Amino acid sequence: MAENTNELTQKVTEEYDASQIQVLEGLEAVRKRPGMYIGSTSSSGLHHLVYEIVDNSIDEALAGYCTRIDVAIEPGDIIRVSDNGRGIPVDIQEQTGKSALEVVFTVLHAGGKFGGGGYKVSGGLHGVGASVVNALSEWLEVQVHKDGKIYAMRFSRGDILEEIHVVGETDRTGTTVRFKPDPEMFDDTVYDYEILRTRLREQAFLNGGLTISLEDLREGSEKSISMCYEGGIREFVQYLNKHKTPIHQDVIYLSGSKSDAIAEIALQYNDGFNENLISFANDIHTPEGGMHETGFKTALTRVINAYGQKNNIIKGDDKVSGEDVREGISAVISVKLPEAQFEGQTKQKLGNAYIRTLVDAIVNEQLTEYFEEHPAAAKAILEKAMMANRAREAARKARESVRRKTGLESGQMPDKLQDCNERDPSLCEIYIVEGDSAAGSAIQGRDSRFQAILAMWGKMLNVEKARADKIYGNDKLYPLIVALGAGIGDEFNIDRLRYHKIIIMADADVDGSHIRTLLLTFFFRYMRPLIENGYVYSAVPPLYKLSRGKTQRVAYSDEQRDEISAELRGDNPNVKVDISRFKGLGEMDPHELWETTMDPEKRSLRRITLGDAIQADQIFTVLMGEDVEPRKEWIEQNARYVGNLDI
Repeated sequence: MAENTNELTQKVTEEYDASQIQVLEGLEAVRKRPGMYIGSTSSSGLHHLVYEIVDNSIDEALAGYCTRIDVAIEPGDIIRVSDNGRGIPVDIQEQTGKSALEVVFTVLHAGGKFGGGGYKVSGGLHGVGASVVNALSEWLEVQVHKDGKIYAMRFSRGDILEEIHVVGETDRTGTTVRFKPDPEMFDDTVYDYEILRTRLREQAFLNGGLTISLEDLREGSEKSISMCYEGGIREFVQYLNKHKTPIHQDVIYLSGSKSDAIAEIALQYNDGFNENLISFANDIHTPEGGMHETGFKTALTRVINAYGQKNNIIKGDDKVSGEDVREGISAVISVKLPEAQFEGQTKQKLGNAYIRTLVDAIVNEQLTEYFEEHPAAAKAILEKAMMANRAREAARKARESVRRKTGLESGQMPDKLQDCNERDPSLCEIYIVEGDSAAGSAIQGRDSRFQAILAMWGKMLNVEKARADKIYGNDKLYPLIVALGAGIGDEFNIDRLRYHKIIIMADADVDGSHIRTLLLTFFFRYMRPLIENGYVYSAVPPLYKLSRGKTQRVAYSDEQRDEISAELRGDNPNVKVDISRFKGLGEMDPHELWETTMDPEKRSLRRITLGDAIQADQIFTVLMGEDVEPRKEWIEQNARYVGNLDI
C-alpha cells in the first residue's frame, strides 16, 4: 500500500563533485543535426535552449539544494539563468582529466544523471542539455559560485574561448549561465516572453515553494514576474479552472511514495464538458501520457463506479465509462522517479510500469477515503459522470439516426462539398469557405485535381456550450464531419482523414474572425489530432488592391500597402495609385481568388499549431464559454493589439 508523504523532494546526502559526472560520448553532430537534440531550429527549438538550462537548475531543486531560479532576456536576446544550487562541480573529472565544468559544457551525455549519485530524480534531456546549448550558441559564459570562489569559463559554438579560472570570491553557491543563440543555427533568434512565462509558470507549479522569476530587459518590452506556489499542483488545478465553475469546492489532493518514487495528483471537476488532464514525469510534460496516466484513469473509473454501487446510485450492472468520469475534470498528475523511461527522445510518454501500480494504489485508497468523508462532492462528481453517460448514449442514437437519414455508411458526401479528383489524402486539401458567393468563386478558381471546396453558411454551433449529441444533428457541422471522414471525439480516427490540408478561408473582418474561432473551437474540442498533426490552416486573403495604369498588385497588410504604393509611384510621388479595400472573398472573381489566396505557388497560409495546450484551453473557455466577465476583461486587455477591422 502506498504511503502518504508531504515531503516531495529527495535529498542526496553525498557531496556533489566530479566523481559523479560520467562521460558517455563526445559532443559531435549537434550543429550538423540540431533537430535531433532540440526538436527543430524554429521558435520551439530556440526556446528549448532556455528550458535545458533551467531544467538543470530544477534538478538541483528536486534534489533539495535550490530554492530560487532567475531567468532574464537581456538586450540582444541574450539569455541569463541563475540559481542558488550547489554550483556545477569544478574539480577534475577522472575519466577525462578535465574539470567537471568543462566536461558538462563540451561533452554530450555528460552529467550527474547517469548513476553517478548526483541526482536520484532528474529531468533534463538525458544530460545533454548544457553541451547542446553551448554547441548552438554564438557564445556562452558560465560562472559557478562554489567553495568561496567564483569560477568562470567562456565558449563559442562549443569551443573553449577562456579556460576555467577564478574571477573572485563569494559567500554563496550557485550557477549562472549566459548565452546568445547562434543566428547561423536558428530561423529567428528573438525570444517570446509569453512562451517562456508559460513554461516557467508550469515549472513553478510543479515544484511547490520554488521561486522562479522572469525578466524582459529588452528596450520597449520591459516586464517581469516572480512565481512561487506554495500549494504546488493544487494551485495548478485552480489555475486551470480559473475561468470555469467548479462543481465542488475543494481541489482534491492525493499523494504517496514507494521506494524512491513519488506521485502526487490534484483534481477538481467543473461544469464544462471537456477533459483537461495534464501529466508530468520528473517535471517533463508527457503529452502522450503513459503509465502514470493509465494508473490514474483506471483507478478513477473504478472508485467512482464502486462509490455509486455501494450507495445504490448506480443500479445493478450499470457502469459509467472512463470517458464519462473524466468529463469536466481538470487534473494534474506529477510523478518523480529514478531512471525514468521515456518513449522517444522528445519524452512524450512515460514507460515505467511500476509507476502505474503506485498511482493506481494512491487513487484507489485516498480517493475512496475522500468520497466517504465528503459525500456532497462525491455525489456531485458521480451525477456529472452519469449525465455524461446519458449524453453519450444520446450522441450514439443521434449518430445512428443521422447515418440512416444521410446514407453515411454508403460514403455519400454532403451536397455542399465540391470534391477533388485526387484520392491520396496527403495530396488533397479542402477549403472551408463561408457563403455561397465566395464558395462559387473558389469552385471556379480552384485546381480541381487536388482542391476540394466545402461551403458553410451562417453562424455555426458554438461547441464550447454543447455536448456531442447536439453536434451530430447540427446542419452546419455535420457536413464538415462527413466531408473530413475521420469522425469526432472518442470515435475520431486520423487514418480515415480525407485531406491533409484543411484550410479555413474566411473574410478578414469581425465576422470572418468569429467563424474561424468557432471552427477552431470545434477542431480543438472534438478533432484535436488535426491541430496536433499540423493539418489545419487559415488562408490569408489580401486586404487591398492597388492599381497604377495596367499594373495591379495586392497587399496583405497596411504596411505592405504603403510599401507597394511607394514602389508603384517610383520617382514620381504625385502619380495616382488607386487603392481599394477588398470587402470580402465573395467580391473577388475566380481568377483573383486563385492568384491571391489559393495558388500554392503564391498564396500565404497560417498553420494553426496547438502550442501550449493549457493556454489554448483557457483562451477557448474565455472567448467561447458561458462566463461573460472573463471575456470582457480579455477584450479590454487585448483591444490595443487589434488593427483595422470592418466593424
